[in-house]
Amino acid sequence: MLAPPVQTFTAPDGISLAYRIVGDGRPLVLFHGYVSTGTTNWIRYGHAELLASRGFQVVLPDLRGHGDSARPHDASAYPPDVLTSDALALVAHLGLTDYDVGGYSLGGRTVVRMIVRGATPTRAVVAGVGLDDVVAAAERTSYYRNVLTNLGSFERGSGEWQVEAFLRTVSGDPEALLLLLDSWVDTPLSDVQAITVPTAVVIGTDDVRGARELADALPLSTYAEIPGTHMSAVTKPQLGETIANALA
Repeated sequence: MLAPPVQTFTAPDGISLAYRIVGDGRPLVLFHGYVSTGTTNWIRYGHAELLASRGFQVVLPDLRGHGDSARPHDASAYPPDVLTSDALALVAHLGLTDYDVGGYSLGGRTVVRMIVRGATPTRAVVAGVGLDDVVAAAERTSYYRNVLTNLGSFERGSGEWQVEAFLRTVSGDPEALLLLLDSWVDTPLSDVQAITVPTAVVIGTDDVRGARELADALPLSTYAEIPGTHMSAVTKPQLGETIANALA
């Protein structure tokens, strides 16, 4: 399907943030992964169209520093946990009260942070995320710092090379993405264990990230595996189908 028109709103700090909407049913806000975009993560592989056909109005934001959202090159534009602040602002902007929320990778961690900070979705999906990604998020930035500060130096076919190739595919902004890493914050395990929103944890069978441990830490969770690695699982139709079934 063609990407729907870009809509924008202004974050509390004045930054312009973009989102798209697919379908007109029950609101479902879906957050993409690091380096990706809402269109790449959710429209390109048919997930948004499938979810819309299952009765959802799918809201697809581009995270700050990504896609059609602003990509400032000023460190002050990336304070701690800014993506969560942006996500909460989007929910308020849209006036959502009865809605679901989901995310892949960085988007999934943002979902956890939203709930910890007071968001009240009816149901949640956290995909491509393990427990360490949530409780030790700040420690997980070193891999991406290495990629973004050494572009052009990686062996063809390596994981780092694949991230760099993906960065080029989505016309990513290395400087903005590097600054965004400084905003990642840890979530105490006790906060994860206090989440009472029913949450589906979804992971690729070859994505070794401790997703089972995350599901075990969440009091009201289900756990599902789909084919693929961290990079490839998002391309599989099973991702959209699993999200739809989890929210049914």
